[in-house]
Amino acid sequence: MLTRKQLELLDFIQRRVARDGVPPSFDEMKEALDLRSKSGIHRLITALEERGFIRRLAHRARAIEIVKLPEAMEKPGFTPRVIDGDRALPPRGAMPVAEVHALELPVMGRIAAGVPIEAISEVSHHIAVPGSMLAGRGQHYALEVKGDSMIEAGINDGDIVVIREQTTADNGDIVVALVEGHEATLKRFRRRGGMIALEAANPAYETRVLPEDQVKVQGRLVGLIRSY
Repeated sequence: MLTRKQLELLDFIQRRVARDGVPPSFDEMKEALDLRSKSGIHRLITALEERGFIRRLAHRARAIEIVKLPEAMEKPGFTPRVIDGDRALPPRGAMPVAEVHALELPVMGRIAAGVPIEAISEVSHHIAVPGSMLAGRGQHYALEVKGDSMIEAGINDGDIVVIREQTTADNGDIVVALVEGHEATLKRFRRRGGMIALEAANPAYETRVLPEDQVKVQGRLVGLIRSY
């Protein structure tokens, strides 16, 4: 089963090959999927190759061959060729899906891991998450990460973060912070006297230090769903 981003990339490559006869460049893929860096495209390409949907041809620029398509994407005239051994083994310790207790959470749009964006208040869709990911009692919701300011905390552009609703935080917690009543951002929380420091996990971004009355905690990070 492919993730949404993997499906988007595979569909984009297939359409460009059908139109132009050659695959798109990594820059074109990055722009089409609205990613900030080509490293995200490399991860998606590797995942598609490992699952047997594409094959990269050695020593040739932009040489990506589509091997097969998921059922939902199959087009008239496309004849899939399956490479032997493309079925990956499940990770060690993986549990059958039927045995995993999952709950649906609302995805409340995007949260900035970079420059703050407008506050999030509307449900865009729902996502199933393992019940073990939810931290005790209380309400939970999910957000799609946009930006790279938390990459050294293992949070990448396009990932889904699971948030427990709460208005307080301990030093070191990664929180959803509402800044000056209209900007929402995902940062590490530090209290410094009467000031609040919102720290990035990327040296390219400066720590923001604000009066505590300008920062409202809206939730704490309790889980992460990786987007490849």
